[in-house]
Amino acid sequence: MPTNELCLSRKEMRELCGTPLKDRQFAFLRANGIRHYKGLDDRPRVLRSTVEGAGDEAAAKAIATWKPNKAA
Repeated sequence: MPTNELCLSRKEMRELCGTPLKDRQFAFLRANGIRHYKGLDDRPRVLRSTVEGAGDEAAAKAIATWKPNKAA
């Protein structure tokens, strides 16, 4: 499985949360303040960038170059 996927795999979720049960995974994610989403199959989804912290430089660059589109 390629490591450049958008979300963590089920195996990675099991390792992160310490359980294969989706209800307990949701409880773990909420208790630890990890941003997550509910997939169409009712399983938790965590973006890879959330846990790896990758893209901090890209995020800083995007913020620095952001310009509001609101009319002055």
